[in-house]
Amino acid sequence: MTYTVLARKWRPKRFADMVGQTHVLRALINALDSERLHHAYLFTGTRGVGKTTLARIFAKSLNCEQGVSSQPCGQCAACTEIDAGRYVDMIEVDAASRTGVDDTRELLDNVAYMPVKGRYKVYLIDEVHMFSKSSF
Repeated sequence: MTYTVLARKWRPKRFADMVGQTHVLRALINALDSERLHHAYLFTGTRGVGKTTLARIFAKSLNCEQGVSSQPCGQCAACTEIDAGRYVDMIEVDAASRTGVDDTRELLDNVAYMPVKGRYKVYLIDEVHMFSKSSF
């Protein structure tokens, strides 16, 4: 029997599953449905409000094989790989443990390349405030 932390086991997989943050959800859903997307999004807030979860759902919405939509299918290869944390075009970086300049350079070198499988390449930088001053 495998043990999964409850917060991960019951992590929302769709915008409809999110609780709270209705103004943020509405803004993201409207941006996706009207195809008026920005080049970057910054999610801020206290611990546990769903910033990383929201970013993952947003990445699924952008790269779902059904098309860009506020309702990703959750069944295609892109959606399942993003849920599993192994989608090649979503680079998730824990800035708390990768604070060095070399880590940042490696990330910036990767930005120049086009997505391999998906429509968009998504960089999810968790705990970005932990980057060293020289990394910025």
